[in-house]
Amino acid sequence: METNGGFYITQIKQLQDRIFERLLLENDIEISGGQGRILFVLWKTDNLTISEISEKTSLAKNTVSVVINGMVNKGIVERNINPKNRRQTIVSLTEYAKSLQAKYEVVSQQMNILFYEGFSEKEQNQFEQYLARILETLIKNLHSSK
Repeated sequence: METNGGFYITQIKQLQDRIFERLLLENDIEISGGQGRILFVLWKTDNLTISEISEKTSLAKNTVSVVINGMVNKGIVERNINPKNRRQTIVSLTEYAKSLQAKYEVVSQQMNILFYEGFSEKEQNQFEQYLARILETLIKNLHSSK
């Protein structure tokens, strides 16, 4: 049986990124998609290490470090030494980043409406359950190959 799920997911991701970037700019939010993923995680739980952010975003640690550097330069986040473990750096939101959260959530809601246009609530729930299963399988595979 020929399937196209992976191809569709890739296309959806590419289009979603472009549309989301456009909506962010239209709402005067000057952050990239990678920065948005990190902010989303920090808005839920502030003061995380690079490793924790990497795990929660599924971005590689080196990618997180590069993105965080750009965010520090723009005044979006701060890096501080962990007082409990001086070898660790803690990433924290600035007041500017905290001020972006409400606007960012509006854009996220716009994307959700677009994603599920024409879907019933039951279809939305079912679709998200399928995506969660795929994600769980991929995470298990990633961790088993280490």
